[in-house]
Amino acid sequence: MLNTDLADLKAYMADNPGAVIEDVARERRVTARAVIEALPSSMVRIGGGEHFAAAMQDIAAWGEVTLIVHTDDAIFEFTGVVPAGEIGRGYFNLMQPKGLHGHLRHERCAAVAFVERPFMGKTSAFVAFVNADGGIMFKVFVGRDETRALRADQLLRFRQLADRIAA
Repeated sequence: MLNTDLADLKAYMADNPGAVIEDVARERRVTARAVIEALPSSMVRIGGGEHFAAAMQDIAAWGEVTLIVHTDDAIFEFTGVVPAGEIGRGYFNLMQPKGLHGHLRHERCAAVAFVERPFMGKTSAFVAFVNADGGIMFKVFVGRDETRALRADQLLRFRQLADRIAA
């Protein structure tokens, strides 16, 4: 990316920090990772992808969260407890027979991004697992309480995890 393009993207994200990351990436023909990295530094911290399993194990203890997979064709949302998992046969396997389960290609994770920013008039906090191509594998959002505020216990866990992984 040219320096002028990067400066323009950073200016855009400073003015529009709540923009949908995938939409900005598509419109500007950059990776989602580039969009995340263009957010104001106070809103994002990024750690290495080698922390995928540790991050997922920690998230499994947070309680009810929302996991989002955003593709060009659909946005899938799962609200519930992310199950614990383990590495086996080349995958990080979510160990649950019903609800959210599956097999994640953890070795393709190049970064774990921790993002706190305004979105649709509220503060949001999410962990984005970024793949080797700069795309977002999926995001896990800190849950909300009955008043629609971020759950304080999860926000604390989110920040502690960011401190460990993206120090």
